[in-house]
Amino acid sequence: MRETIEILGKSILVEWTRAAENALNKLDSPLLIEMELLFSCLIRKAVRFRLGDVNPDKFVFVTPQMKVRFRPVMTKACRISDLGEGETPLTDFPIKKSSAFVPKYLFIDYQRGKWSGEFQLVEFAKNR
Repeated sequence: MRETIEILGKSILVEWTRAAENALNKLDSPLLIEMELLFSCLIRKAVRFRLGDVNPDKFVFVTPQMKVRFRPVMTKACRISDLGEGETPLTDFPIKKSSAFVPKYLFIDYQRGKWSGEFQLVEFAKNR
């Protein structure tokens, strides 16, 4: 399945598998998908999944059961020793032109009871 959405004036192609569609249809509330771009000593991309309505105004509906948002973040300090297995405390990154960093493509899957996803910052669509 695929749908194009708009965030900060930029188009994003969202694709998801049949397994993801089947799992979405079983949910009682929308799946919130966050494309996180971390700016720190290193740059990291992550796709985060959760259920519920947290700051619903910041999410865009892809389907009635799937909402997406883009969130640029930064760490409060940059120490390589902090980049272990645990989560580093994050804060929103006040980019002046965050639309320049909005991803172009998001892929979502659901396998073995877990959501997975990846996003691309350049024009690119996977043949899945």
